[in-house]
Amino acid sequence: MKVATPAELIGASTALTMLVWETNAVMSMRVLGMMGLWSVTPSENARMFSEKPPAFAKSAAAGMSAAVSGKRPDEVAMAMIKPLRAKTRSNSARLAKKGPSFPKLK
Repeated sequence: MKVATPAELIGASTALTMLVWETNAVMSMRVLGMMGLWSVTPSENARMFSEKPPAFAKSAAAGMSAAVSGKRPDEVAMAMIKPLRAKTRSNSARLAKKGPSFPKLK
């Protein structure tokens, strides 16, 4: 097995960091949406629960496939992160476009 280079390890670390940041952004915008401070669709609450099982199943399958085929730990991690990042990236971009929703004062 080829040893991972520092650049490959940094790449895996960066991908995981981006996953964390995007997840934080999505969660923040959704919570603000629940409070009426961010524009979200009425189906957003249901969406946040229904999208998780398929995303995690895809991530687990990709990671298991990489591990069984003898990939290095950083490659297994990247295989697992990639499907999750696709979802967090699209959610973050979609929610960010909607923007804040300021309450109307009487």
